[in-house]
Amino acid sequence: MISNSDYSVLPGGAKRLQLIACKVLQREAYFCAARTKNVVDVVLMPQGLHNEPDKLRTEVQKALERTQDIQGRAYDATLLGYGLCSNGVVGLSSSIPIVIPRAHDCITVLLGSKERYQEYFDSHRGVYWYSPGWIESGRQPGRDRYEKVLEEYRQKYGPDNAQYLMEVEQTWMKEYQWATYVDWGLSESQDYKAFTRDCAAYLGWNCDELTGDPGLMQRFVDGLWNEEDFLVVPPGQRIAEDVTNRGIIKAQ
Repeated sequence: MISNSDYSVLPGGAKRLQLIACKVLQREAYFCAARTKNVVDVVLMPQGLHNEPDKLRTEVQKALERTQDIQGRAYDATLLGYGLCSNGVVGLSSSIPIVIPRAHDCITVLLGSKERYQEYFDSHRGVYWYSPGWIESGRQPGRDRYEKVLEEYRQKYGPDNAQYLMEVEQTWMKEYQWATYVDWGLSESQDYKAFTRDCAAYLGWNCDELTGDPGLMQRFVDGLWNEEDFLVVPPGQRIAEDVTNRGIIKAQ
């Protein structure tokens, strides 16, 4: 009997890759995966894991243990569609190579380079990012979030306690001054842009719009892993923090 593994070699030197990514990158991941000659299986992880780095590490490590596709064919590598993400990726390892962008978070992937991310970050104090994936997957700061959370608190804790909890919850927003929307133009984005502007107006923030760059993500799935933009972690080694250097992360 011929097994599925007998068909593991693809024409033209194409690779079989697994891309584990946060759900906020869903549209961008599928877009680039559809355009590459490589066979890329996209595995989406829940949005919000970066808020609990230990949980992110645990859940992604479980996903990294899958080294074959559903047909039993071995992956050449696992692509990790995350940045450093509050050190949530530190310590991750696999029995096959891991490739990860040199990035602090997923916004680098949307913007196309860590240099562009850093330049914008340095010139815009207190940026909160909006994108199609972030708007679709989570509750972005704004009127809608405020009203829904307030109602949840009222039902759980009563009106007086709810108002106090909202005041406490809103304190972190004082750190921000900008609502910046970034996307690749993959879908009708006017509604999302308007949503971002409304959020900024409600919060008293400045608003900006940036056109994203798919170049980094496309090179990621194409297997063009230059040292400047990507870290290739050999089997058995782990991802480590390296923020004192331009590379942000390293293997050890």
